[in-house]
Amino acid sequence: MPSRTRTPNVAAAQWSPNGGAMGQADLTQPSANVYGANVFSVAVQRQRLPKAVFRQLEATIAKGEPLEPALADAVASAMREWAMEHGATHYTHWFQPLTGSTAEKHDSFYGPTGDGTAIAEFSGKELIQGEPDASSFPSGGIRSTFEARGYTAWDPSSPAFILENPNGALLCIPTAFTSWSGEALDNKIPLLRSMDALSRSAVRALSLLGETAQHVFTTVGAEQEYFLIDEQYYFERPDLLTTGRTLFGAKPPKGQELDDHYFGSIPERVLAYMLEVEQELAKLGVPIKTRHNEVAPAQYEVAPIFENSNIGADHQQITMQVLQNVARRYGLVCLLHEKPFAGINGSGKHNNWSMGTDTGINLLDPGDTPHENLLFLFFCSAVLKAVNAHQELLRASVANAGQDHRLGANEAPPAIISIFLGAELEKAFGAIESGSGDAATPQAYLEMGASVLPRLPLHGGDRNRTSPFAFTGNKFEFRALGSSMSLGMPNTILNTIAAQAIDQLADELEAATGAGTSIEEAVLSIVKQTWSDNKRIVFSGDGYSDEWHVEAESRGLANLRQSPDALPWLVKEETIDVFSKYNVLSERELEARYEVAVEQYVTTLNIEGETAASIARTMLLPAAVRWLLTLKEVGVEKLIAETGGLVDELVEAILALETANRDHPEGVELLDEAKYVQGTVVPAMNAVRAIADKLEKIVPDDLWPLPKYSEILFIK
Repeated sequence: MPSRTRTPNVAAAQWSPNGGAMGQADLTQPSANVYGANVFSVAVQRQRLPKAVFRQLEATIAKGEPLEPALADAVASAMREWAMEHGATHYTHWFQPLTGSTAEKHDSFYGPTGDGTAIAEFSGKELIQGEPDASSFPSGGIRSTFEARGYTAWDPSSPAFILENPNGALLCIPTAFTSWSGEALDNKIPLLRSMDALSRSAVRALSLLGETAQHVFTTVGAEQEYFLIDEQYYFERPDLLTTGRTLFGAKPPKGQELDDHYFGSIPERVLAYMLEVEQELAKLGVPIKTRHNEVAPAQYEVAPIFENSNIGADHQQITMQVLQNVARRYGLVCLLHEKPFAGINGSGKHNNWSMGTDTGINLLDPGDTPHENLLFLFFCSAVLKAVNAHQELLRASVANAGQDHRLGANEAPPAIISIFLGAELEKAFGAIESGSGDAATPQAYLEMGASVLPRLPLHGGDRNRTSPFAFTGNKFEFRALGSSMSLGMPNTILNTIAAQAIDQLADELEAATGAGTSIEEAVLSIVKQTWSDNKRIVFSGDGYSDEWHVEAESRGLANLRQSPDALPWLVKEETIDVFSKYNVLSERELEARYEVAVEQYVTTLNIEGETAASIARTMLLPAAVRWLLTLKEVGVEKLIAETGGLVDELVEAILALETANRDHPEGVELLDEAKYVQGTVVPAMNAVRAIADKLEKIVPDDLWPLPKYSEILFIK
């Protein structure tokens, strides 16, 4: 058998432009600007729809009212004509079930006429409502297997778009997904409800503060991290293929220790891939701004500009799909698992979140004098209060099996939720609390020490990469999301708890001003008390340190290290109270999401456990035995003893893992089963891996059946 390093690695390293990408163009020509070309945007609607219909549609969307049948028919007709001009023969109601990914059922525009021909039709009824089978999607008990009916409903606030294929195109209509009995079965409906709830609370608070706004919306900009590996290695690794991560793999001689990959020069094949991804996303109206190498070898990041949270969440799902689809055109596979490789950084999805008014005010922009900015102080205080009150719930919103490898390690935010504000804001809040001292931070400049280099304006505080919830200029960055996650649930929770906190502070403001206190005095008093009551959640130091864990415990902050510890907070009484009060999720809908999350955790680890046992027994053990037999033939006693001992240990570990996989408790609650796989299956998997990884370092390369980290991560 030829050595893997002599043939497949050479083949994997070969690459030439595939001829199907964009090439180079004169970007100053109008025809080169493809942004939004495949989106049925407001601009396209204005062009395609009669003026009266367009105005009526805009007014209907603005008021959140249902579309009249005649209006829906006019929109559907224009949308179909536009889609067919882009090559679309089918349409789909594109929705986001509780799987965390997207779903679609394609229906043709064409219908037979009875005379041997077909005509393209698309009605307003088909645009507004679809009916996919709801029984096979996760529902947490909301729908039984025999109760199949579910509905998709057009979300007119998120524009329809075209997905291109080499053999055609597809019209995708963003929709909500609900059960026949009316419960939300997706991530979109709760997010939209939470955005409405926050808007109502914030508009009320703004009116008390003397500001006029008709609507407040939340924005997100999610930084997506991912790995790219050559597809040859992906298909040679059953663990990657089945679970999305490597269940085995010894630490290579070189990992990320040299810090030479982060922001490094992007390899040619990867850059070509990135350029095509960005072109595809530009056509779909996704505003990508940034690309770069991430910390781990073979790890990269792409980040968009801020958008309305609902559209941003849709665009994030599209981004993940495009990242994975385009990779195959370059002989690559895009990995979105939170921890595809042990011993090097995993991947997150930093969720940059803010609030803005329809009059153009960013409510989390401190301005040049944050200590004097009453709007900022009020709304920032509300966020502090919300995160402190619901820290455990925020942790639950980012819990899954992949995250358990990442959160709390020295590569990602700790599992303890805390807020980083920065020196300037901490000084401002501290001065308000004490009532003394100068709350302002004078503008400082950084001298570079060379006459040719300019002075750089210095921010009032440094950044903190160890904080799970950090203020970063005019927004909060919720850094704990996993790379494979939908933005739906974390932002639904964030919006809802913020709405509650804003209302609570608005109640205090209304009472104070009603008693004759000036707005300025009332706001400063509220900010002072809120800071005093909630400053335990603020931490500026090293979130990775053991000292912080001790200090956090003394502050009363939760440290929910694993998913089974965090997920029950989805159905705690205080969670049900706030979500019910704001009509975001009912108790039944929350319980459904809890059950789905726990079941997915158990199922994921069960698949990993069985895959690990199969690979170890049928691939790794035979390789080790063949090497042991070779050693016995030549009589190298020291190596025989070393290898023989590890083989015996591996056999025992495999048998123990198989027993753990087989002996799941029966007739117990889902959470008890989750704790079983957490406490029994995972340690058994780790034990098999520890021995197998030792064997990988001593079994000859031509016998070891799995591509190694030193190949997967470094061949570009």
